Amino acid sequence: MSRPRVALVCDWLTTIGGAESVLLALHQMYPDAPIYTSKYDKKGIDWFLDADVRTGWLQIFPTGLRRFISPLRQHYFSHLDLSDYDLVISVTGAEAKSVKTKKTEQTDSKTEHTEHQCTHLCYCHVPTQYYWQMYDDYLKNPGFGLLNPLARLALKLFVKPLRKADFAAAQRPDKFITISSYAAQQIQKYYKRESTIIYPPVDLEKFSTSFSTSNKTKAGKSQIKNKHNYITTSRQVNWKRIDLCIKACLKTGDNLLIIGSGPEHSRLVKLANNAPNIHFLPQMSQSELKKYLVQADAYLFPSMEPFGIAPIEAMACGLPVIAFGKGGALDYIQPGKNGILFSNQSVDSLVSAMESFDKSAFSPDVVKNTTSPFDKSVFITKIKELVYESLR
Repeated sequence: MSRPRVALVCDWLTTIGGAESVLLALHQMYPDAPIYTSKYDKKGIDWFLDADVRTGWLQIFPTGLRRFISPLRQHYFSHLDLSDYDLVISVTGAEAKSVKTKKTEQTDSKTEHTEHQCTHLCYCHVPTQYYWQMYDDYLKNPGFGLLNPLARLALKLFVKPLRKADFAAAQRPDKFITISSYAAQQIQKYYKRESTIIYPPVDLEKFSTSFSTSNKTKAGKSQIKNKHNYITTSRQVNWKRIDLCIKACLKTGDNLLIIGSGPEHSRLVKLANNAPNIHFLPQMSQSELKKYLVQADAYLFPSMEPFGIAPIEAMACGLPVIAFGKGGALDYIQPGKNGILFSNQSVDSLVSAMESFDKSAFSPDVVKNTTSPFDKSVFITKIKELVYESLR
C-alpha cells in the first residue's frame, strides 16, 4: 500500500517517563508524523526537539495545573479532528484516546452516514486512574497539598459525568493495545474493550552490562557487613510509594539511593530525616543512571504499576528486583530467577522480602537474559505487524 499519513497523539509532554518512552519509539518509527498533545514543556522533556509537536489552547495553562484540568483536556481532545490521516496512534492513560478519527457526512436522504477514513490504534497504559481503579487512593491523597480538600470535593462532585465521558471516549479507537496482562484486565473491566498486549520498548543496549570482578567485589563487601545497597528510581508522586522504601531501610539499616524528582520530594526528604543510609539524587541521563545501577545489590519497586520500565532497565544491568507482587510486575518478575515479590504494600512485607534477599542467589547474566522480550526491537516489530494488519 502507499505510505500512510500518520499522526501521533499523547495526553501531555511535560516530563520523562514510560509513556514518553513509548512515544519516542513511535516517533522514531514515524519521524514525519506530527505529535498532537495538550501541553508541551521543552524544559521538562527534551526528547522531541526534532519533532513537529502541535498544541492547542491548553498550552497557556501552567504545567502545575495539569491534574486540575482533566475535564478541559477531555473537551480539547474530543474536538480534535484527525480524520484526514490514514493512521492515528494515541499513547494515553487519560484523555488523548478521545480524538476524532471518523467523518460524519449528510447524505441526500438527510441521514447521517459515517465513513471510515482513518484507523485509530490506542496504546493505552491503563484506564484513567483517577476515575477508575485508583479513585479511592486519589480521594485519600489527591496530591495537591493545601488544595487537597478542594480536589476531593471536585472529584466527588464530577466523577460520574467524567467516568461517562471517559467510557464514551474509550469506544472511539478501532483497536486497543496495552502494556501488560494487568492493564488488559483493567481495560476489559472498565472500558469493555479487548486489547493486544505489546510490552513497552526498553532500550536494553543502553543498560547492557558485562559483569566484572570489581562489581562482584563491591557486592561482596556489602554482604560481609550484613547490609545491602538498594536503589529505586521514580517520579516522586504519592502512589509510587517510595515512602515504603525509606521506612523499610530506616528499619533495617540498609543503604538506599533514591533517584528522581517530583511533588513528593520534600515530604520524602523530611521522612528520611537526614539518616546517613538514605541518599537522594536528581533525575539523570540513562548513561549516568547505569553507573549507579551496576553498583547496587537490588532494585526496590514498591508501587502498583500497570507495567514499570525502570525495573526492566535495572534487570538489564543484572540487578535483581524486589517488587510488589501485583500489577505489571507479574509479567516480568520470575521469583528466584530475577527477583522477589512481596505480597502486601506495607513496610513489614517489604522488610521481610529485603531480609530474605541474598544477592549471591541471583546470577547477573540470568537476570539480564530475562529482559529480552522487552527490547525496543521487539516492540517495533510487533507494532509494525499490527499496523500492517489494521491498515490492510
